Amino acid sequence: MSLRDIVQESDTKAGRVFDYVVFILIISSIIALTFETLPDLSPAAKRAFYIFEVITVVLFTIEYFLRIMASREKKNYIFSFYGIVDLLAIIPFYFSLGVDLRAVRAFRLFRIFRILKLVRYDNAMARFGKAIMYAKEEAIIFFFATIILLYLSAVGIYYFEHDAQPKNFGSIIHSLWWAVATLTTVGYGDVYPVTVGGKLFTFVILMCGLGVVAVPAGLVAAALSKVIENEERMKE
Repeated sequence: MSLRDIVQESDTKAGRVFDYVVFILIISSIIALTFETLPDLSPAAKRAFYIFEVITVVLFTIEYFLRIMASREKKNYIFSFYGIVDLLAIIPFYFSLGVDLRAVRAFRLFRIFRILKLVRYDNAMARFGKAIMYAKEEAIIFFFATIILLYLSAVGIYYFEHDAQPKNFGSIIHSLWWAVATLTTVGYGDVYPVTVGGKLFTFVILMCGLGVVAVPAGLVAAALSKVIENEERMKE
């Protein structure tokens, strides 16, 4: 039995065991990360969590290099979605980057579809990926349009509210928080307009915000329909 049969394949008994062990490690590390954030942990608990993290990082590192060794096209794995996620989950630990990226391990749970042989879900994810590629150009244009609209919103509310609320809208940069909360229709309510002009401007931005939320979903939905239609056409 080759290394590839164990690491990359789930048809063999050894491959299934390997996948389940990795899956349990991922779940355990996510649970540990969650409980590690509890306040007033005892020094003993903090040390136990640290030791567990060291162990999991070492095991994930071994797994990462095993997957590289088992890949026919090593670059394909290294620069794949899972390859990047696997690397991001371990690299900060070794280089003390000050950024905790352990939570990205949650993305690795998508491998459960392969472990449980849920091929229809695997195909659904593949269709979703194709849909993203179909709508890539439209998404890029929409992204830049959103950035411009975000900036113009901050500029507009600054001119309407600066004199009335110099603390909350002290500059265009300060106003960007309001623009983000309003355009995304979140509306936290911590910063809001008090002038008539500001309120009318907010109404306009809220209407635009509905489009900001709806357009990406529409683009992906249309692209998914196109992918499914192409697949059915190929089957015929």
